[in-house]
Amino acid sequence: MTKEICIRVYADPVQIRECRKKLAQNEKLFLQLSNILALAGSHVRLKILFLLEEEGKLCPCDIADILRMTVPAISQHLRKMKDGNIIESHKVGQTIYYSLREENLKILKTFFKHITQSIQKELV
Repeated sequence: MTKEICIRVYADPVQIRECRKKLAQNEKLFLQLSNILALAGSHVRLKILFLLEEEGKLCPCDIADILRMTVPAISQHLRKMKDGNIIESHKVGQTIYYSLREENLKILKTFFKHITQSIQKELV
């Protein structure tokens, strides 16, 4: 273990060790969240993720219509998020539907909860 570097007189070495332990135990989740946030850094991708969280699944044409964008532009965003393992796709006939991967849905629900609550308040 590395030497403690806090110069405070009353540094709490137990607290420091416990915090390190918590971080180490959750390293996989930090990496997962970091990946999601990096890819969601675009306001368009963030909106797409919100729509997928709200609707469950959507095809690129629907997303393009909702966001008033072209299908090729939406497809580029979807491809980046799919390559980053944030979303997944499945084909029904000739239509490809995109949805959030289950493990990411749990994480993103927390982030979008505030937006969803604001929308519900406006509807009342």
